[in-house]
Amino acid sequence: MLGIVKGANAALMFFLELGVLASVGYWGFTLSAAWWIRVPAGVGGVALFITAWALFGAGGGANATFPLTGLARAALEILWFGGGAAALYAAGLATPAYIFFVLFVVNAALRIVWKQV
Repeated sequence: MLGIVKGANAALMFFLELGVLASVGYWGFTLSAAWWIRVPAGVGGVALFITAWALFGAGGGANATFPLTGLARAALEILWFGGGAAALYAAGLATPAYIFFVLFVVNAALRIVWKQV
């Protein structure tokens, strides 16, 4: 049973990662600016987050170009997932932003307890 819950927590981590990208894209495309600002903000923001994750965090660090561990990894995750929550908040979605960040905190705590980091 615990194995199923641990697997669900790992799946949650994956969906949270996708949620960050969706949040940043949503923020960019819903800016109250001209389309020629919204499109680069939406696409560029997502590209920036993808690049940062690929370089430093992909696959729990196993697939990253420059894998981070310890406090550096914790800082990356806080900035990454906090950035997703901040993007939702900046897009005017305060409640989903709070829910997103709480899900991240619970997920991170369980990954630490279950040594999934």
